[in-house]
Amino acid sequence: MTIGLRDVVMFCRPRRTFGALYATLVAIRERWRAYERIEARGAALLSRWLSSEQRSDLERYKRFDVVGSDSGKRYRICYGTSTNVYEMDDQGQIVMGWCFRPVGRLVAGDVMLTQKIALETNERATLMVARPFPSSMPPRSDLLAGR
Repeated sequence: MTIGLRDVVMFCRPRRTFGALYATLVAIRERWRAYERIEARGAALLSRWLSSEQRSDLERYKRFDVVGSDSGKRYRICYGTSTNVYEMDDQGQIVMGWCFRPVGRLVAGDVMLTQKIALETNERATLMVARPFPSSMPPRSDLLAGR
């Protein structure tokens, strides 16, 4: 049995295709691992800035509350990077949603820390740049569960 040039070429194509696919999958896995490391660093930094009660709420409900520096209003910051800040009333009901975030591609922990610091140090200026959104459609109810 003899093998011709055409047979060799047909045999090599699947190997080249598989090699390219494998390299792509390895690259995707490495990117995901890098993202997980960045996400973990952001979460660790946020955790260090939270009070024990806020940390407990974040672990349990994926959100925590802060008090505005100017008005004393309570805001709930839910896990996420946008449309994740809610103004709360005295009964724990959502009054309004606020959308604001730092510029750039940041992980959730970094965004949430920025939102916390902004509301606790300069609430008035923060709300001047924030965009309100209706509270009629709150996020998943488990994120807003009571204490």
